[in-house]
Amino acid sequence: AWDPCSLYWLRHLPNFLFLSSLSGLTHESHKKDVEQVYLRCSEGSIEWMYPTGALIVNLRPNTSPASYKHLTVCIKPFKDSAGANIYLEKTGELKLLVRDGERSPSKVYCFGYDQGGLFVEATPQQDISRKITGFQYELMNKGIASDLHTVSAPCRPCSDTEVLLAVCTSDFVIRGSIRDVTNEAEEQESIIHVGVNKLYRQKSKVFQLTGESGNWRGQIKTLLECGVRPGDGDFLFTGRMHFGEARLGCAPRFKDFQRMYKEAKDKGLNPCEIGPD
Repeated sequence: AWDPCSLYWLRHLPNFLFLSSLSGLTHESHKKDVEQVYLRCSEGSIEWMYPTGALIVNLRPNTSPASYKHLTVCIKPFKDSAGANIYLEKTGELKLLVRDGERSPSKVYCFGYDQGGLFVEATPQQDISRKITGFQYELMNKGIASDLHTVSAPCRPCSDTEVLLAVCTSDFVIRGSIRDVTNEAEEQESIIHVGVNKLYRQKSKVFQLTGESGNWRGQIKTLLECGVRPGDGDFLFTGRMHFGEARLGCAPRFKDFQRMYKEAKDKGLNPCEIGPD
C-alpha cells in the first residue's frame, strides 16, 4: 500500500538536511552542531548532504508505546554513503554500527528498538561537498526480522506447516516458474526472474504485467549459497518485502503445495483459505 508518511520524508527530509548542512560549508562553528530529527514512518530513508556535526535520529512510529519492545529496526546504507559514522546510542553510550567508508554491498544492520536510537556523526573531511551519508530504514516485528535475517540453515526447505503459514502471512504469494537466475557474487545474492501464472497476493507492485502478451513477471532475491537454478515446473513462491525488494521465503513445488493444502483442508487444519488451483 502507498505510504504517504514515507513519501513525505523521502521528499522533504533531504531538503531539510540539505539546508541545515549547507552552513557547514561556510561556518566552522557548525562542525560541533547536533541536530535531532523525529520520524513517525515505519519505513523510509535519510540522505544527509555535506555532513558536519551530528544527527540524532529518533524513530517514533505511530503505534502504541507498549508495542515498541516487539519492534526491530533495520538500516541499509546507500551504496555510496560516505562522510559519517553511524552509531547505536543509548543513555550516552555509543556502539559503532557502520564505519565511514565501509563497503558491504546489501548488508543490513538490525537491532531491537529498545536497544537505543541512531546517532550519525560526521567524520573530519578535507572536502565535505563531495560527501553524502544516507541509508534506508525499516521498523518491523521481531519475528519477521528474525525470519529475514536468520543465520541458521537459511536455505532449508520449509515443512508443510511452515508453507501453510507462509501462504497466510507472506507479503506475496504467487504460482510461477523460474525463467532465469542471475547470480551477483559481490553481493552474495541470486535474483530469480519469475514468470507468474497466478497472483494470489502481493503487498507491493513487484510483479507486473509486461509486454503485449499480458504476462505477469517479477524478480525475487535470495542468498547465493542457496544455489537456485532455472528449471521446469511451477513453484509456489512466498516471501517478504524488505527495503523495496521481494525476498524469498518458502517455495515448494506447486504440486507439493497442492498435496499439503488438500491434506490440511480435509483435516480442517489449514490456517487460511486460498485457491490452490
